[in-house]
Amino acid sequence: MKLHDLTPNPGAKKRRKRVGRGIAAGQGKTAGRGTKGQGARSGGGTRLYHQGGNLPFFRRLPFKRGFTPPNQVQWNEVNITLLAERFPADAEVTPETLAEAGLLRKPANPVAVIGKTDLPHALRVRVQRVTKGARASIEAAGGTVEIIE
Repeated sequence: MKLHDLTPNPGAKKRRKRVGRGIAAGQGKTAGRGTKGQGARSGGGTRLYHQGGNLPFFRRLPFKRGFTPPNQVQWNEVNITLLAERFPADAEVTPETLAEAGLLRKPANPVAVIGKTDLPHALRVRVQRVTKGARASIEAAGGTVEIIE
């Protein structure tokens, strides 16, 4: 096989349509532009997003300023009062045990423990985020806090 033997695959190349070359060609006279009107004229046609007499789509939408970051993290927020109610003394609190207890809206999302109150018993908390007040409350009750990835 040599360079002059190479050919494109059948159907890969399509001949362009030659318009305005007589009625026998099938695209003569008006050359596929119809009769008269804006689309038939040289340089005719409308601008992008033109919608005739209708109010344009982007003007029909309400004002919406700013933007929402596409990669923001949605947290499962759990209050420490719920931990005190649902978990016995010295229990280990992890995202898995919280999901089993039904305290997470979306178990796939990371967990943040929030709140500041006096805990009746100690807990071992292993979650992705803990607020300062929640950490102080857990440690004051004799529990431990560990941050996981």
